[in-house]
Amino acid sequence: MSETTKMRKLITKRGTLEILVPLCCSTNPVRHKTFRQAMKGFSTRTLSNRLNELEKNRIVERQRYNEIPPRVEYKLTNKGMELAESLVDLLRWIRKWTNTKRAIVPQMQLQ
Repeated sequence: MSETTKMRKLITKRGTLEILVPLCCSTNPVRHKTFRQAMKGFSTRTLSNRLNELEKNRIVERQRYNEIPPRVEYKLTNKGMELAESLVDLLRWIRKWTNTKRAIVPQMQLQ
């Protein structure tokens, strides 16, 4: 399988967009707990798998803190920031052509 195909499959997998949008809309790292709370209908396993895949592909960076309770935060890499910019453009296009004023993802403010 080509790298292009692998990347396309990752980006279109269930949960990937829901993970990337909060990251692209914040300059602060996002905690694993925040993703779990925001991603209703997604299992913890799906969330963890998707975050691991995004980290493996250098789209997100994971920071684990040696604390109790454990704290893990994620932020976009440079590669991830470029992807997020493309996704924002795609979401604007979808919003424009679906005749709706409702934001595609509630946390995201599209101008």
